[in-house]
Formats: sequence, C-alpha cells, structure tokens
Amino acid sequence: MRSELIFQTPYWFIVFCLVAGAAYAFVLYQPTAPWGKKWNYALALLRGLTVGMICFLLLGPLVRKTETSVDKAKIVFAIDNSESVKGAGPAMMKQISSAVSDLESSGFEVSVQTLGKDSRSPVPDSIRFDAKKTDLSEMLQTVKTNFEGRNLTDVVLLSDGIVNQGISPAYNRFPFKVSTLAVGDTVPDLDIRIKDVISNRIAYLGNEFPIRAEIAANGLAGKSTTITLKQNGRVISSQQVMVDKPSFFKAVDFKASSSQKGVQHYTLELSGVAGETSPRNNKKEVYIDIIDGRQKILLMALAPHPDIKSIRSLIEANDNYELDIKILSISNTPVATAKPYDLIILHQIPNVLGLGNTQVRSFIESKTPLFFILGNQSAVPLANSLNRSLIINTTNNQVDKVTARFNPAFQQLNFDPEQLKLLERLPPLSVPFGDYNISSGTETILFQKVGTLNTSKPLLVLNTNGGQKTAVLAGEGIWQWRQEEFAQTNKQEVVDNLFQKLIQVLSVREDKRKFRVYPVRNEFEAGEQVVFQTEIYNDIYEPIFGQEVKLDVTNEKGVTRQFTYTHSKENPRFNVSGLSDGVYRFAASTSLRSGPEKVNGQFVISNADLELNNTTADFGMLRELASRSGGTFTTPATFADFISKLKENRPSDRLDSSEEMVEIIYMKWLFFLLVLLLGAEWGLRKYHGGY
Repeated sequence: MRSELIFQTPYWFIVFCLVAGAAYAFVLYQPTAPWGKKWNYALALLRGLTVGMICFLLLGPLVRKTETSVDKAKIVFAIDNSESVKGAGPAMMKQISSAVSDLESSGFEVSVQTLGKDSRSPVPDSIRFDAKKTDLSEMLQTVKTNFEGRNLTDVVLLSDGIVNQGISPAYNRFPFKVSTLAVGDTVPDLDIRIKDVISNRIAYLGNEFPIRAEIAANGLAGKSTTITLKQNGRVISSQQVMVDKPSFFKAVDFKASSSQKGVQHYTLELSGVAGETSPRNNKKEVYIDIIDGRQKILLMALAPHPDIKSIRSLIEANDNYELDIKILSISNTPVATAKPYDLIILHQIPNVLGLGNTQVRSFIESKTPLFFILGNQSAVPLANSLNRSLIINTTNNQVDKVTARFNPAFQQLNFDPEQLKLLERLPPLSVPFGDYNISSGTETILFQKVGTLNTSKPLLVLNTNGGQKTAVLAGEGIWQWRQEEFAQTNKQEVVDNLFQKLIQVLSVREDKRKFRVYPVRNEFEAGEQVVFQTEIYNDIYEPIFGQEVKLDVTNEKGVTRQFTYTHSKENPRFNVSGLSDGVYRFAASTSLRSGPEKVNGQFVISNADLELNNTTADFGMLRELASRSGGTFTTPATFADFISKLKENRPSDRLDSSEEMVEIIYMKWLFFLLVLLLGAEWGLRKYHGGY
C-alpha cells in the first residue's frame, strides 16, 4: 500500500500553521513559570505542536491511498456431469485431479464447476455423473458470472458435446478461452427409441384428443417393433412399425379419450428389438389434465354487428372458453337458466327498443359477471341504473368520437403501457356525449382522448368489488380497432390481449376458501422436492398462522404418505422429497374456529430422461466452441500434453490497484495523538503545580 498527501490549498500555508502554533505557545508560556525554563520550553513545544496540527487539519488535506494486489491467473475445469458422460467421465477424474495439483503448483488458481448454478467448487473425485439434463451454455455463463472482473484466462470443458437444454454454447461469446476435452463415442449406437411425444396438456372430459409419438432408430434396418399406448397398464391401442432404413424417423399418431377427470397417466412403449444397445429409452410417460368443461360465456347482442365477429374471434382463441351467441333481433326468446354462465357480454343492451332489458335484471340478481358494451341503440339512462359502475349524464342523445388512452395507474391486470400506446392511433369509437362519473371501487382502464386532447373521461372501466363483477365499454367499434391494428402491424395482439385479459378477470371464479394448500407448480421433475404453499384466513380474510396442518400424499398405487406441519409466517411452505415419477393426489386438513377445513388436489412428477434421447457424442460442436473462443480441442490421449503447454505458457498475473481519497481529519489516530499531546501538557502542568 502506498499513501500520498494531497493539499487542497497551497502547500506553503503550512508556514502559517507553524507560526500560529509558535505564537500561541509563546504567548501562553512567556511569563516566568514556577517549574523552570527547561520545562517551560517543553510545555511550549507540546502546545505549539498541538495548535499547529489543529491549524493544519483546518486546511483540509487529503490522503490518497493506493493499494496494489496480485490477481493470479485462474483456470476453471467445467465438468459435464450428465448421465450421457457416465461411461467416459469417471475415468477422467483422476487425470483432472492430477492436472489441478500440477496447475496449482505452477501458480494457477484452479476451480471446478459442474452443471447447475452452484458456485461451490467440488472435488473432482466426488463428482457423480447423474444430472438429468445438459445445458452447457448455462454452466459456462455461471462460470462467467462467478469470475466477473477477475483474471480468468482459461476454461477447460469436459463434455461429450451433447446439449439437450438451452442453446449450443458455440453461439455464445465468452471473455475467456474455452478449451474442450472431448469424451464419449461419436459412433451412433444400434438403437431404437421414442424421441419425443407431442400431446395437449389439457383435454376435455369425453372428448377425443391426439397423442403423437416420434420414433427414431439407428442401424436397425429391416427390424420391426410394436408401439403401444397404455393407460394405467391397460392397452388402448398398438401399431406396428417397420424400420426401413439405417437412419430412421417416423411419427405415429394415436387417438385417446377419458371418462375420468383430473390428470391421467398414459404410457407409450416400444417392444424390444434384437441388437439394440439399451431398452431404457423405449418408454415415454405422458400426463394429460382432463377437465370437466370450459368456462361458459354468453354474448347477447341487440342486432348483427361487426363487433360480434371480433369478440367471437378473440374469445374462441382460448380453448378454455365455450361461447354462446344470442341476437335478440333474430330470436328474442329468454335465455335458458338451466345453463349457468360465467360471464355475459351485453352488446347494446339495455336498448331503446326494449329487447332483453328485463333479462338483464335477472342476470344482476344471479350475480353473474356482466360486460356492457354501449352503442348508438343503447338506453343510456337505463344502463346507468343497471351497471353500477359508470354513470353517464347524456345531453340530447348526442355522441362524440374519441380514441383510447391507457391509464398507467391501472395495476389490477398486467398490461404493457408501451404496447397500449398503439390504441391512440386506432380509429375513434362512437360514445355518448355528456358527463361521466364512476362509482366507488371502479377503476378506469382506458380514458377518452378527443383529437389530441387528453381527457379524464373514462372509456373502459372495471369493478371487481362487491358481489358482482362488471365492466363497461362506453362505445362500439372493436372491429375497427382490430382491422386497423392488423393494417399497421400485421398482427392483432394488442387489442385482443386487452379484451382477453378483461374477459379472463371477469369470468374467473373467485376462491373464497379460508384454507388453501396447493403445490407451487402442477408438474415437478423426478428427484425434485415438491413444494406446497399454505394459506389460512380468518372470517374477514386476514392471514392467520400457527395452525397444525395434516397432509396426505397418495401415489397411483394407492400408497399414502402422511405428514404434519405447523403453518408459520416465517415459512408458509412445506417440502416433500423422495417421490418417484407418476400422478399424485393430496389431501390437506386443519381445524379453524369455524370448524374443520379440507382441501385436495393433484400434481405430477415426470421423468423426462432427456439424456437417453441422444447418446452420440458431438465432437464437431466442441471443436467449433474451442475454435471460436481461441481455445484448444483435446482428447484424453492428448490431455497430458495440453496441461504441459498450459504450464509452459502460463499467463502473467494481473496487478489490480484500488485508489481511495480520504480527508486526513477522518483518521482516528490523529485524534488520539492530539489527546495524547494535550494530556501530556496538562499532566506536566499539574505535576509542577500549574493550573
């Protein structure tokens, strides 16, 4: 460390400090003292030094501290510890351990990194090659993050080059050289496998749904096999597959249906073929959630209108919705009450013709969520009394042409304000002219914009408080918005996303349960902990804690594991480990003041076996990665020579210096020095009879 004194004033000001100290001492110790001339000079010197130092500190001098440290050259061994390297990887660990020792003795700092984001450096001999997926880009990015700003010169990647997660690392840029140590076999195994399965994650009860299996084979031309679709061990369908060429690929389609709700477990399995290397990749598990039905939406309109088709298009884009359309000018029969709806959209209802007005009151009485879309035929005074969200005091039935401006203060739904600026460039809507007032609890999503003038009048409002959710769009013309957006962007995303999210929040059923236990995800990977979130509320829906919760987890064979835990504010989650793949059902219970509460559900643990999809090493990718980063491609046979060259061409250590400017008045030792000088002077004066 090197320190340097820097003056903020001319350095010769020190003379004034010395003069001030000498003058002060001279005046104070000029009279004849009872302790003699010798002690008088000594006390004067102490006082002069103290006053001179204080004056010097008042000049505000700075101390610049420069600290220099040596950052040694660093090397990281990045080990691909996935299952596909299990054959060749462990045999290399002794050589890696020896290389680590050799490089450290040559002055390198050496670390080891495996797949995953763990920053700890494991011992090479302790690495187990059991990772279920390979993301080499993520591993190298973790190395880059862990050594940001440090003297990392080389990374040695031991891998077979197989990547089944993320992107190929050959396309990334790294601030260090990546040398690749290639292991594995580049000759394809004689193998047939189910490469992938394509299916819907959700299907509807009683409906037929497709399941596609993609079959790949290497070097088994002329052999045949059978692929079978099973559910809980019961064979649903089988198909014969003939391998007609050495490099074979074929997609096989099945149709299935289910009469049971919930997650259903299907298995696709290939029969064994003589000569194949491993039958482990001949089976794939599929989990499909069978739901009872879609959310039901009724679109009731006064008359045919282009808006009807637009609303229909954006609703039917979501498979979870079932839409009914009723045009009152064509058929004015009452809506059947036997079919409960999750949302009713009222286009120009209530209206001046009186069609459907009485039915709106029955919808309000049933607390069904309503979305009012006003138009030229709307009976605005009657709509004011029915919607309970937006009151419009019209003037002589006049209309106004307005565009839309998003309200950035609206936070109930996750909208992108930058995207919604597009609305200001879309055609104007025709809205009633008058004074607009919103009721308590109503939020404005869109404001009206007249020409270039921004107004505070609401155009689209939402109210989710109280017993009934309502929304009001004060104008018609959604179809023009969608057409113009497509003309400007070749897409219909912004307008559709706006109304799809609005419809979703209106139609979703609110969960009023006081006791909730649910897994944080619907699907977990094999070996991963299943995390349950717990929520418990009192009568006014305030969170409460301290209750004992009993949790039963049952697998597909009916075997149940029982757990008990206490719900706490510090840790509202409970983890369950050691579950194999399959469909699980859970039941949780607790006791509240109002009585016992129960909840149940299900989750899936899947074993993707990504490492079995491809077992042929990709040395080409490893060569390209090494070439692009300036590293070296090596194999186990040449690894020792590679380490020797690293030692011979060891990069220089880096000198890092840090500089700090500190005002000298903040140095604590100066305070204690001044106290020592003043204390010594005072003590000597008292000792010799002074005051």
